[in-house]
Amino acid sequence: MTLQTPPAGRFELHPQLADDTHPVAHLPLCDVRLMDDSNHPWLILVPRVVDATELIDLDPNQQAALMAEIATASRVLQQLFEPHKLNVAALGNLVPQLHVHVIARFRDDIAWPRPVWGMATARPYEPEHLIRTIERLGAAFA
Repeated sequence: MTLQTPPAGRFELHPQLADDTHPVAHLPLCDVRLMDDSNHPWLILVPRVVDATELIDLDPNQQAALMAEIATASRVLQQLFEPHKLNVAALGNLVPQLHVHVIARFRDDIAWPRPVWGMATARPYEPEHLIRTIERLGAAFA
């Protein structure tokens, strides 16, 4: 399967995603980023496809690659954090650029059993915890 990605320099990460997340890994289709909210192990997958806002904006090969990369991210979160449940969503109501949330959920987390959005104030990672978390995630994606 050949993935069509734009020439270098054309794809730009939405400024809100750049502000709210930290880079973790670079997969064939997506950049993997960590949401800066230590309330939940929370990954964001951003397909490097110019002007994609919906899943249907991806061609069939890209759609298949995205599903495989969601599965990979889900397995990484399962391996590292052993959650009770994984939440996967592509909303885009506030940030139109196509991105997929993969969130490890626990029965005792701050929002359980409700969705994470709007349930608690984001708690940014402490610098040392952020570095360790990104290192662990990066190694799991390698």
